Amino acid sequence: MPSASPPPDWVLQRRRQVGERIRAARIRANLTQERVALAAEIDRPSVVRIEQGQQSPTLDTLIRLADAIGVPLAELVA
Repeated sequence: MPSASPPPDWVLQRRRQVGERIRAARIRANLTQERVALAAEIDRPSVVRIEQGQQSPTLDTLIRLADAIGVPLAELVA
């Protein structure tokens, strides 16, 4: 089975922006990555990769992160 081609640069840039928004919201809420991971029921390394733009979160994961941080979903992806 052929491997998927990497996303274009503009998609990677937007993914990094979303990760930066998640990190900024988490810090404003005075939450650790560990605490957010536990509340969102995902592992901490995933939170790290998402915040760094290395991992593309699913919609379900974004919803869980927004709830764990206590912000509207739109704040993370707008």
